[in-house]
Amino acid sequence: MAANLETLKSSLRIDGDDDDDLLEGYLTAATSYIKQAIGDDNIVPGFYEMEGVSNLFETAVYALAGSYWYYRTSITSNTVNPVDLVVDSIIGQLRGLYNQKQDEVNDNGN
Repeated sequence: MAANLETLKSSLRIDGDDDDDLLEGYLTAATSYIKQAIGDDNIVPGFYEMEGVSNLFETAVYALAGSYWYYRTSITSNTVNPVDLVVDSIIGQLRGLYNQKQDEVNDNGN
């Protein structure tokens, strides 16, 4: 199951559809950011749909998209708001799994 707008809205306690386009953009940006931080799914086909990966990946996408929503301006002249540490933690876990699966793919290809 891929991250979707309704689940994001539910997690953020947002009713109505006034901000749906903005939230869809946040989901797209979060998905892209996390995949670029971990690795290309063309190198390890099906990685993001694997058991043990898909739930972590979706959680990270929702957490990052939620951070984009809550901290629309991450840096102001007076305040700096950190990006969610949950996302960094999950990205670290997924990088390790990705590297392991990439090694398996490389070993099977040789």
